Amino acid sequence: MEVEIGRGKKARRAYGFDDIAIVPSRRTRDPDDVDISWTLGPYRFELPLLASAMDGVVSPQTATLTGKLGGLAVLNLEGIFTRYEDADEQLERIAQLPKDEATREMQKIYREPVKPELIARRIEEIKASGVVTAASLTPQKVRQYYEIALEAGLDVLVIQGTVVSAEHVSSDPTRPALNLKEFIAELPVPVVVGGCASYHTGLHLMRTGAAGVLVGVGPGAACTTRGVLGVGVPQATAIADVAAARSQHMLETGEYVKVIADGGMRNGGDVAKAIACGADAVMIGSPLARAYEAPGRGYHWGMATFHPSLPRGARVQTVQNGSLEEIVTGPAHENDGTFNLMGGLRTSMATCGYKDIAEFNRAELMIAPALQSEGKHLQREQGVGMAARAAATPAAVPAGDRVPVGAANGSH
Repeated sequence: MEVEIGRGKKARRAYGFDDIAIVPSRRTRDPDDVDISWTLGPYRFELPLLASAMDGVVSPQTATLTGKLGGLAVLNLEGIFTRYEDADEQLERIAQLPKDEATREMQKIYREPVKPELIARRIEEIKASGVVTAASLTPQKVRQYYEIALEAGLDVLVIQGTVVSAEHVSSDPTRPALNLKEFIAELPVPVVVGGCASYHTGLHLMRTGAAGVLVGVGPGAACTTRGVLGVGVPQATAIADVAAARSQHMLETGEYVKVIADGGMRNGGDVAKAIACGADAVMIGSPLARAYEAPGRGYHWGMATFHPSLPRGARVQTVQNGSLEEIVTGPAHENDGTFNLMGGLRTSMATCGYKDIAEFNRAELMIAPALQSEGKHLQREQGVGMAARAAATPAAVPAGDRVPVGAANGSH
């Protein structure tokens, strides 16, 4: 629906997750009969979950843990783990930075060049654990490093930026544009590209031969793109638009490209809404940064946070208040939906009667501005349930219950 901004200027109304609700259907279903698995290229995953390619979220160790839980973690091949032999030292340094110095000091830390030998080593570390190995490179650097990654055994390549288009125009002959269609056609592994946030961009990215498209410009907890550039689309609308592009692309080619919602999800309800809007899987960062095993030590930042001239991200603090396993598959010991995210998705699908992700993509939705507040006055007054913070306060996490960063199991 278009609304008039002013004379001669109209705009579509767009919606985020808090603006919509999933409508129950005429049937319910046993949660054990619900299938939330999905495929990407030749790989099948039990959970429609990707861990974001962020240094505070994915290390070789957490990539292994995520894979063993049934998901897929994406390692940032232009991050701390490929710039420094001792990544933990730099991650500890970032965690200790005062708030007013964090961006400037992180810019200095990330000036250290990426080392090709570390790209190979990190991929080999994940590969040795027996899980599907995925990693990301920016469009500017992918040609420089992709061969090293493939030789090391990379299974899935993610080409990721704030906004990635199928057609980049430049008059600078020293910076030739990456022809995604030609480049992807050369690769022997499935490729995921993004982000995007519109029907037409999504459709063009699908036409490059990508196996999956990331949807999301600016919704992440650590992202400041919407403030710095004024660019972005609320996630519910963005996902629905790109899912429509997927249908059009399938009509044209017979090829089904996976739509991956990237960012903006805080709890199981948001994950369920992303799938109901049309996503095949979700990529999340800040909810996983809360894990005891997360390398960020309670902090989380995006890939553009340390841009040398125009940072578009912030180092945000979370509280490490659960294991990765508890956050992803439970059991949950909190009632706000921030634990057992995949259990929340499965139960939402069962409650609405859908047996798999493809069916849930067709769920009825409703514009629901009162969804978060209707009848919840006691929760708001008491700061519990839906009114509670997404993470517990530090005082609520006994020091003895914490697991060291990099621990190789999901218990605490």
